[in-house]
Amino acid sequence: MNNTHMHTRVFVQTNEAGQNRLITYRRAADGTLGEMGAYVTGGAGDGVAHLTSQGSVVLTGDRRHVLVTNAGSGEVSVFDATAATPELVATVATGRAPKSIAEYDGLVYVLNTGDPSVVGFRLDDRGLDEIADSKRLLAVGSDPAQVGFTTDGAAVVVTERGTNSISLYPVDASGRLGDPQVQPSSGPTPYGFAFTSGGTLIVTEAFGAQVGRAAASSYVVQGGAVSPVSRSVGNGRSEICWAVISDDDRYAFTTNFADGAVSRYAIGDDGGLTLEDATAGIAVDGQAGLRDEGLSGDGRFLYAIDADSRRVFGWRVRGDGSLSPV
Repeated sequence: MNNTHMHTRVFVQTNEAGQNRLITYRRAADGTLGEMGAYVTGGAGDGVAHLTSQGSVVLTGDRRHVLVTNAGSGEVSVFDATAATPELVATVATGRAPKSIAEYDGLVYVLNTGDPSVVGFRLDDRGLDEIADSKRLLAVGSDPAQVGFTTDGAAVVVTERGTNSISLYPVDASGRLGDPQVQPSSGPTPYGFAFTSGGTLIVTEAFGAQVGRAAASSYVVQGGAVSPVSRSVGNGRSEICWAVISDDDRYAFTTNFADGAVSRYAIGDDGGLTLEDATAGIAVDGQAGLRDEGLSGDGRFLYAIDADSRRVFGWRVRGDGSLSPV
């Protein structure tokens, strides 16, 4: 799920096994959504309602392209986001079961989960060109969840649920990755993550799907190293998976798959986390399915997918971080 800089579109992929599609919604001034259309990606999803990763649909930093993973066919699709409706530019092979994408200034890294690895590309108006010798294999059994760039683009982060670790790869001038610095996760099953504009890393922790054990941790990334700040701040909910950060860097919103809640954490100036509201937003209380989320480009609205019920829920984001349903 992602939102455009024009503050008027929301993108969701269907992950259908036969023919994957990108669904586009137009957002009205009050936050309500109306479907614009569904556009074939040229690839196939894996047919599973729950893509176990964050970042399967990415709007590029220059707001010109939308990138979509095709987990079933091992490809990433590139759409032109500047057109009146999304136009498919290219569908490019990346590896087995790609589920997460990161982009910084035209440099793209794709996380493949079938053969755990990350591989680099250069993005232009014709699509993606693979960078020679850019593929880096991850540990067997790593079960990676997300790939993402640090705020300055100097490094790539990968969360690994299977090894309970966070890997930080330096990026060289050619766009290739150096040897990783590996930080043990503060809590088990590190999942989705997001960065503040100042570089603080917020990571969700699913705690092996234990009921009531969901948590989030914060880290400072400096000098090629990841250092914990707040360790495993629990919210009493279950199966936390995704994270986004408000435009003012004051709040992190996390979705809890197992019980339909969005939690709000306050982020301190030092990067410390404080749980403010475990149920800041509710889709259907106690009902599983709430997954990926995205903030509108102006930060005024938060949207999240309930994959099981095939719905998108929306909330208005108030200045104090509180959420009210759209």
